[in-house]
Amino acid sequence: MLRAAGVGVGDEVVVPAFGNLEVAEAVTQVGALPVFADIDPATYCLDASAVEQALTARTAAVVAVHRFGRSADMGRLHALGRRHGLLVLEQGESEVPYDETAQRRERAAYLDTRLRGVRTPDGGDGHTYQQYVVRVPGNGRPDRDAYARAIRARGVDCRVPVKTPVHRLPEYRRCVSLPETERAAEETLALPVDASLTRREMHRIVSVCNALGGPIVVGSTALFGV
Repeated sequence: MLRAAGVGVGDEVVVPAFGNLEVAEAVTQVGALPVFADIDPATYCLDASAVEQALTARTAAVVAVHRFGRSADMGRLHALGRRHGLLVLEQGESEVPYDETAQRRERAAYLDTRLRGVRTPDGGDGHTYQQYVVRVPGNGRPDRDAYARAIRARGVDCRVPVKTPVHRLPEYRRCVSLPETERAAEETLALPVDASLTRREMHRIVSVCNALGGPIVVGSTALFGV
């Protein structure tokens, strides 16, 4: 789509650094330069204000990526595109059947009301919970990773959704300030929310997570209570 729109050598394309290496790769494949903008901390999608700050005379396009079942604010991004004469593209997530989405929302609501010690996701309009992403408070990555190891040891599957933002990878390393992207990469953890999970399994997830009680920060060290 970028090539078809005439985007190429000498152009810049604003993209998120929070995940989706393939978006930056697509930009470089047409000869353009990916420029990274920060995300909205609630949706994990491109923040329109951050995008506007990243624009230059060479900006030709913006690529928004929908994340974890939340959509980017395409209204603001399209308005931005019209003001500056930019192509605005979006990358969606795989479609999930309605019944499965409804079941994921039920399980997310169960976790929302019972989990303690972590910050549950902002549901927002139309959240499909393709991933149920929480924030682990404390000292960033060390505490998040310790929390993940602790619940895995007790039989609860979890994953770090974005281990390294794209602007920190060697081939795309940029000296750019993306505080929300960095914070999200250090604090986020995806917990199970699959439609196939039983009530007992959901109860197990809550029991294990709540038994830890969240991180207890002492100086620069976070200890997890059991």
